[in-house]
Amino acid sequence: MLRSQLESERKETIPEYPKSIEPAETASKIKIKVRFDYRGLPRPARFFFGGKGSREVAEELRQQQAAMWRNVPLQGVSVEEVEFMDLYTVYDEAEEELITYAPMELKVLIDSLEDCLRFVTKDEFRRVEILDPPQLTLRGRDLERILYRFGESLQRKLKEARA
Repeated sequence: MLRSQLESERKETIPEYPKSIEPAETASKIKIKVRFDYRGLPRPARFFFGGKGSREVAEELRQQQAAMWRNVPLQGVSVEEVEFMDLYTVYDEAEEELITYAPMELKVLIDSLEDCLRFVTKDEFRRVEILDPPQLTLRGRDLERILYRFGESLQRKLKEARA
């Protein structure tokens, strides 16, 4: 009898563990604007037809990437807006030809800065701007995770370059 009474008292004093705990940081999303510049390398014609200039290749590549960003779901990432900017052409001394770039800006909501690495590790990446919140606070643990993931992506890129 004494034992059952103690157990019932203990059950009353122990708060029940909540079924889902959501940290305060994941509740507020981070809004960023990312710019990519897609490079259009001209494709030579095969059998007198089918060749594409630098401008057409850049535009086509940008359209494909925009469709991918809009339609492929990524955990922790939601693309709000895709904006196409004017094409520009630069003379490439190494290739000795004009290369056209097709810039695109994405407005994206991400759960954490760690998710931003998906964008900044791309070859076409040019710039990132944090729109909201105006101020971010990083704890040591958050910075460790970001640097670890950045190191992983850097190692993967170096492996791909060697292969």
